[in-house]
Amino acid sequence: MVVPVIDFSKLDGTAAERAETMAQIDNGCEEWGFFQLVNHGVPRELLDRVKKVCSESYRLREAAFMESEPVRTLEGLVEAERRGEALAPVDDMDWEDIFYLHDDNQWPSSPPEFKETMREYRAELRKLAERVMEAMDENLGLDKGRVKRAFTSDGRHAPFFGTKVSHYPPCPRPDLITGLRAHTDAGGVILLFQDDRVGGLQVLKGGEWIDVQPLADAIVVNTGDQVEVLSNGRYRSAWHRVLPMRDGNRRSVASFYNPAFEATISPAVDGGAAYPEYVFGEYMDVYAKQKFDAKEPRFEAVKAPKSS
Repeated sequence: MVVPVIDFSKLDGTAAERAETMAQIDNGCEEWGFFQLVNHGVPRELLDRVKKVCSESYRLREAAFMESEPVRTLEGLVEAERRGEALAPVDDMDWEDIFYLHDDNQWPSSPPEFKETMREYRAELRKLAERVMEAMDENLGLDKGRVKRAFTSDGRHAPFFGTKVSHYPPCPRPDLITGLRAHTDAGGVILLFQDDRVGGLQVLKGGEWIDVQPLADAIVVNTGDQVEVLSNGRYRSAWHRVLPMRDGNRRSVASFYNPAFEATISPAVDGGAAYPEYVFGEYMDVYAKQKFDAKEPRFEAVKAPKSS
């Protein structure tokens, strides 16, 4: 099995091309929760600059990662192994260097072109996310802009748009630690610009872990828990993980188009509400404690009646 690859430019093609592309997006959301977009409209020159500034930013952080808890923990396990002790793989941390970008936090000032490049990139990705959401609206039989309105309380609040810049450095013992533990994403629509050489990202489908193949200049799209709720379960948030690699430093730039924390989320598709109505910020409070656990109890937790 191969994660679907969709030529997004054909949405603007002939009627037949558009219909086929819409069907491919629907299948990607319904059967996989993951798909890759090519010819998505984000300039290749901009993507090249993003790769450059993110790689340079990691070089400035690399020494700190080498002193981090995951590295020290792995070194301790290897030393214990040398002493003949029985080992258990680490299950409570990830082999990952990360920092976050959103509209009101502090961004790295080096390299000098980082801020300008990432502002430009985030603007492009935000537009792309909204185009993907409009395709979801149409495929789900909703009015155009319905998903965006749900995320913004009909325009009263700004959606939360965050970007996570990650690197997964070479790992000497990938059998003892994960790159990123298996989870579903809490939010709405996630757009990932992943490394085009170093793999490791996998999605769970039919009980089998499938590689999300590196593909130059593609944007990987996956659906989060809130899209599952809005679609009343027709679209599912998919479990995914990152495996550490012995060779290569995997770069990953994930942007999250999420509801505003004040937004009320509930199924927008008819068919008997299979999910509760809740405020997204309350869901995030639960998710922060249960990210790597099954998602169904999270929905149960926010469904519980609140004391007055």
